[in-house]
Amino acid sequence: MEQENTYIEYHFRVTPLEPATDILIAQLGEVLFESFLETEDGVLAYIKKSDWSTSILDTIEILKNPNFKIENDSKEIAQENWNATWEQNFNAIQVDEKCIVRAPFHEKANVLYDIVIEPKMSFGTGHHETTHMMLQHILDTDFKNKSVLDMGSGTGVLAILAAMKGATEVDAIDIDNWCYLNAQENVERNNCTHINVMEGDASLLGDKSYAIIIANINRNILLADISTYVQCLQPGGILFLSGFYTEDLPIITEKCNEVGLKFDSNLERNNWVAAVYRK
Repeated sequence: MEQENTYIEYHFRVTPLEPATDILIAQLGEVLFESFLETEDGVLAYIKKSDWSTSILDTIEILKNPNFKIENDSKEIAQENWNATWEQNFNAIQVDEKCIVRAPFHEKANVLYDIVIEPKMSFGTGHHETTHMMLQHILDTDFKNKSVLDMGSGTGVLAILAAMKGATEVDAIDIDNWCYLNAQENVERNNCTHINVMEGDASLLGDKSYAIIIANINRNILLADISTYVQCLQPGGILFLSGFYTEDLPIITEKCNEVGLKFDSNLERNNWVAAVYRK
């Protein structure tokens, strides 16, 4: 049980920062690193001690790339020390002058959508390009009286904004227990009483039906689950997808076309993509 409550923190110092930091985060995510904080000189990355091994970085290709200089050191960190680490690095994020994602220790913001997030070990503070672009898509979309699924919900920030924009039923699902617990806390913190937070994967969806589905995960999971999302998407429904790179957009779009979805538009930010598809 002690290992479950302990994380390994890696401090990666990256030169130059872009695009190496984004690539590094993506590759670390594929080997079970589950939370990241970008810093002035690189990134802090966290993995459960129970998922860690001495060879954990052996498959991280960017570490072998001569175009980048990436150094790292690591240490153990207990979950209860996470907040202190995060508070030292976290700044409020503003999206399109309408929405702010901030921490409880930041002053209340004078914007239309003021979201308070305490991410702990969860992903989704608005700092990462994919979360930021998904927030933009939500801001530009009518959610009033809509049923919504936030798949791979992390902190719950996207589900929370959907609820604030008028969605009447919102399911937020994440496979990670820490994300599940954290999303519950953040949903309560933002008084979003009609968000149902669940722990699991796409197998939980069954015969559920949604007008809008949001999935910010990674390319491989999206490719595996898009057909399941479509079965749950109402006619005329919207699917927002992110968590992949610009070069992955054609294969994502091809998969969506195979199951009856039409590409609508996409945003790009530092080679990350957030795309919109319609049924």
